[in-house]
Amino acid sequence: MTEEAAAAEEVAVEELERPVDDTVPSDATIQVRGVTKKFGDLVAVDDLSFAVRRGEIAGFLGPNGSGKTTTMRMLTSFYTPDIGAIEINGVDTQQDDLSTRASIGYLPENNPLYEDMLVSEYLFFVAELRGLSGKDRKENMDRTVEETGISEVFYRPIHQLSKGYHQRVGLAQAILHRPSVLVLDEPTEGLDPNQRLTIRDLIRHLGGDRTVLLSTHVMQEVENTCERVLVISRGKLVANNEVQELLAHAKGLRSVDLEVEGENVESGLAAIDSISSVEPEAPVENRKRYKISMADDGDPRPDIFALAVKRNWVIWELHEVQPRLEDVFHDLTVPAEDADERVE
Repeated sequence: MTEEAAAAEEVAVEELERPVDDTVPSDATIQVRGVTKKFGDLVAVDDLSFAVRRGEIAGFLGPNGSGKTTTMRMLTSFYTPDIGAIEINGVDTQQDDLSTRASIGYLPENNPLYEDMLVSEYLFFVAELRGLSGKDRKENMDRTVEETGISEVFYRPIHQLSKGYHQRVGLAQAILHRPSVLVLDEPTEGLDPNQRLTIRDLIRHLGGDRTVLLSTHVMQEVENTCERVLVISRGKLVANNEVQELLAHAKGLRSVDLEVEGENVESGLAAIDSISSVEPEAPVENRKRYKISMADDGDPRPDIFALAVKRNWVIWELHEVQPRLEDVFHDLTVPAEDADERVE
């Protein structure tokens, strides 16, 4: 048997021995299977598995030190998994990293740009690195400039650009070679509210025919931009749900805000079965305020209203507070200050 044939047989055997995950969608562009990454004795990513479908915008969330950035660096072949496999468009990153790197556009958190270059010079330099030339380079450049809205600053030095335009140029270099996958790490970090809205709309536009993995600490961006949320904590995946599904399942986080005038309010609330806890808040003039947590699926508002009528309380405010993604995230993850020292 030739060396080439032996190598092919060895690969085939490895493929057969890999466990089949029937939950992976057939149109998965990103597939992470049982990945572990260690730095010495520190386990940064621990047996992590997930998949992202073609054309999907997925939020990738985790507290500082959760292994989130390490995972993104493995996706882009900056790091190599110690155990497990990562596939981009069905190609293993460890078997053909040149191919998988070509399929990915990456915007790291610090967005490193050559500040002394003109925007045009920088993007032509990136095109050279990506092997673009001739007609392809011109078509890609024209389309990228239009998509990212940087035509007004195309011939300006990068160091003269606002933070918003810096991020646009960073996105431009990431999509210049028309990748099928975008990995964006904190793309709106340091932007003002108006710039955040603009970049958020741009990311939604860039999704469409691309798969986008978006890491951010701004939960509003996830709710308004992403279709699904992946949450990682201490190197493990703790949630993989559509945004609305994740919020709907957070029934234990529902609460009621109550502002009331009257006597013996706390003792009265304690007798209502659909209330799990009552947390006093700062009063407003003579009115008492409470944050009330609901028990299971119960809704205490009718009972509170009936009790108020019976005891002659005056209700100024009584409304349900729907759980926010921030609340769900906090409930799912270990606060960084309580965790062991970890690699981000």
